[in-house]
Amino acid sequence: MNTFRSRPVPLGRALTIAPTRWAAATTSAIQPWHFAQSLTSSSSFRFTTLPNSYSTSTSTANNASSPTHVPSPIPLVPDVATFLSVIGRNMKQHTTKFPSWEALFTLTSQQLRELGIEPPRDRRYLLRWVHRFREGRFGIAGDFQFVRNGVAELRVKEAVDPSDPLVVHKVVLNVPMPPEAEAVPEGEEKAEVKSAEVSEGTMEAASDHDPNALPVRVHGYKVVGAKTISGPYALPLKQQIGSRVTVTEGMWEDQLGRKIDGGERRQAEVRFRRRAAERRAARESLAA
Repeated sequence: MNTFRSRPVPLGRALTIAPTRWAAATTSAIQPWHFAQSLTSSSSFRFTTLPNSYSTSTSTANNASSPTHVPSPIPLVPDVATFLSVIGRNMKQHTTKFPSWEALFTLTSQQLRELGIEPPRDRRYLLRWVHRFREGRFGIAGDFQFVRNGVAELRVKEAVDPSDPLVVHKVVLNVPMPPEAEAVPEGEEKAEVKSAEVSEGTMEAASDHDPNALPVRVHGYKVVGAKTISGPYALPLKQQIGSRVTVTEGMWEDQLGRKIDGGERRQAEVRFRRRAAERRAARESLAA
């Protein structure tokens, strides 16, 4: 008979002997180490705020790039006709196929095909610009805030550097356009001229004019010399008071590449055959 055989110790007696060690061993065996540690106020704050801020920014970005998201028009592009005109590639011919601004941003490629927008590269080009506009990636003059009847005016603002009074910074601003003065012909009353010659667009623009609106700084334009504004589609005004930018067809167009000597894949072959023909012609001319 083995006199050194160990006998099992009751659970209550074991807890009485070493309660602290038993509790620590039980806790570490059941829970991972990062859950066993006590949470401080700073750690709990990071845990509750970071995921919420990340989910908010992610959801905002997803909503902006969602295929069903319809962005708001911008001052330079207020309707479907202007949008199709500025992206170029003769897309304005499809203006009548879009009944509304919402339809332009919700139709799929299959639906565009059913509307008769061909060839497929035109559909891909249109959908690419729709996606860009939905994400807020506009072309030149897309950050203009004051545009009336497709025309915007730019001015030069000079600001003295506070750290160095001898340095003057010049920036280009998009300024509000005041309503045009109404010319009254001689021998006619002003009321009659208004009813006969003033269009609805001019009257609406005059009512929407805000004299307290502040000019906004624009990108893509710079000051050359004293007061000359340089940039795409910028035409100088009289007396060098600024420049005027008019909405032009194709001002946002992505130009297609030109195929020279058969394109990139066939370029070497086409040029080799051309040189061979030139050498053959030279030998024939010498033999004659």
